[in-house]
Amino acid sequence: MLARLLCVWLLAVVAIPSASAQTYPNRSVRFIVPWPAGGGADVLARMIAPKLAQVIGQPVVIDNRGGAAGNIGTEMAAKADADGYTIVFAYSGTVSINPHIYSKMPFTQKDFDPIIFLTLVPEMLVVRPSLPISDVRGLIALAKSSPGKLTYGSAGNGAINHLTGELFAMSSGIELLHVPFRGGGPALNSVVAGQTDLFFGIPPLVEPLVKAGRLKALAMTGAQRSPSYPDLPTIAESGIPGYEVTSWNGILVPAGTPLTSTQFLNQAFNAVLTDPEVRAKLIAAGYEPIGGKPEQFTIFIAKELEKWGPVVKKSGAQADPKD
Repeated sequence: MLARLLCVWLLAVVAIPSASAQTYPNRSVRFIVPWPAGGGADVLARMIAPKLAQVIGQPVVIDNRGGAAGNIGTEMAAKADADGYTIVFAYSGTVSINPHIYSKMPFTQKDFDPIIFLTLVPEMLVVRPSLPISDVRGLIALAKSSPGKLTYGSAGNGAINHLTGELFAMSSGIELLHVPFRGGGPALNSVVAGQTDLFFGIPPLVEPLVKAGRLKALAMTGAQRSPSYPDLPTIAESGIPGYEVTSWNGILVPAGTPLTSTQFLNQAFNAVLTDPEVRAKLIAAGYEPIGGKPEQFTIFIAKELEKWGPVVKKSGAQADPKD
């Protein structure tokens, strides 16, 4: 497998013309991350940026522009020059959930051209250790025996883990009581303290507490078992066929960016994702590297937009009043 990855990576690098033999890029590339420094998006961006700079032969400058659940930085990218020197970190919440929550969005998908589908990040379903169940089927049975009694915390109304829980309840025919917090940390602390019953969180956040015995892990939310946690079943194979929720990340550029530049960037990012060292770091952190052609990312975004519409509607989550 390692030999195969090395071969793919070398082929991808060879396919990218050297910086001295091309007109693009001939200066630094701005990488807008529409979230504050230190958050999950920023961490992932900084994991891949050094290798990207090496592959394209130019500096990659990360520009953190947080606010409005990613809308501020993403709008900035939409209005940037379409010259190939501005790329933006695309996040599932900003791209596929915000359009259903905000009555007025400052951008649409038509404002961007896709570059690549970077990674999937499945969430881990964890419960307080004292809850008398050991798997997803037991959790569903317990919830059905006491409708609306089991509680789950989230990072706030409309957050990905709020809607993950909403979809879980819808798909399994149960009632759960949602308890919103101001951030994932407080929500996680509430289930550790036994104040709430369950939580959906990204692996880097919850795994240390599972290992310490302070939380009990039941399943992963991805379509397939996570390479990082192969012993944990998916929710789909645990009694809810077809269930799938993942945070996901990708790269977009302003619409109208020259095709030669978008093709170059796609090849460069594929080379980064198939680099053995980068890939190992991503998997160790709970990310599932994807890659591929821009068209694949476009199709995926459209499916995600369609999926989250009814979930958001049922949840009642909104970031501003509807006109």
